[in-house]
Amino acid sequence: MPQSYRVAILGATGAVGTELIELLQERQFPVSDLKLLASERSAGQSRQFRGETLTIEAVSDRAFAGVDIVLASAGGSISKQWATKVVEAGAVLIDNSSAFRMDPTVPLVVPEVNPTAAARHQGIIANPNCTTILMAIAVWPLHQAQPVTRIMAATYQSASGAGARAMEEVKVQAQAILSGQPPVTELFPYPLAFNLFPHNSPLDDQGYCQEEMKMVNETRKIFDAPELRIKATCIRVPVLRAHSEAVTLEFDQPFDVDQACQILAQAPGVKLVQDWQANYFPMPMDASGEDDVLVGRIRRDISHPCGLEIWLSGDQIRKGAALNAVQIAELLVQHQWVKPHRSAMAVAG
Repeated sequence: MPQSYRVAILGATGAVGTELIELLQERQFPVSDLKLLASERSAGQSRQFRGETLTIEAVSDRAFAGVDIVLASAGGSISKQWATKVVEAGAVLIDNSSAFRMDPTVPLVVPEVNPTAAARHQGIIANPNCTTILMAIAVWPLHQAQPVTRIMAATYQSASGAGARAMEEVKVQAQAILSGQPPVTELFPYPLAFNLFPHNSPLDDQGYCQEEMKMVNETRKIFDAPELRIKATCIRVPVLRAHSEAVTLEFDQPFDVDQACQILAQAPGVKLVQDWQANYFPMPMDASGEDDVLVGRIRRDISHPCGLEIWLSGDQIRKGAALNAVQIAELLVQHQWVKPHRSAMAVAG
């Protein structure tokens, strides 16, 4: 008898929560019972799952009873508030916020990079930041062939990184500007339509924002390379969905461009996209809705004898968040790193 699992989605009404529902269905995850959780103001709404109408419940102390896996995407404060209750209920929390990423007792997992780290969980597994995931997918295969010594990244981050309301805000701003009206900003500090600005997360004393330091610290943890030299510049751009990144890599020895292309063409989670004659390379428009990270424009860094440059685009909501979380859940199930409650097994029978 195949095992089946009771799953809860915390933050089910958000952009990532909606994607989680779709992915569980699309990837035929062995769900015996799906519980949709959100705030009090969202309780009573409904969502479709496998032909059934599910009612969203307000999260509470009793919400996690009998649940095996909780996929959380409701923000760091919410995750911190409910993590203990999840673990006490015997479930595994796969958390999409930054709440536990740098906790040394919590695995930070990208399944294509460090899948076995998930086995060390103590009830919580962290999903990395979206820009970190996309970069790690592209850099890791090259790092395996020849250790990278330095990573320099510039990101071009879409409105989707701030959620569904941010995407709508950009649409409204664009309509206002085209109509000759002043754009109204609510979620972003400045208008994003027809504009761009450095990522609006808080700055540290060195002038780096939280988003940039997430890329630095999280990549080091995922790669198990605490001394790896990394720097990032994160920019918010007027794109609705899917982030892009220009990544420059340095090695101790020259890295053959053809070899890099061959490695990335075969790498899991990567789709090589480059047509030099047509000047056609990864674009967020093409990456939107895709599982793979699109990588291309692979070239030698003419400023450094051992440098390599790559360009990538990836769906922030999908692989940068929801898909990575579901893939972690699939690892737990595949390797039996989570045990279903008896009630879930009974439902499956």
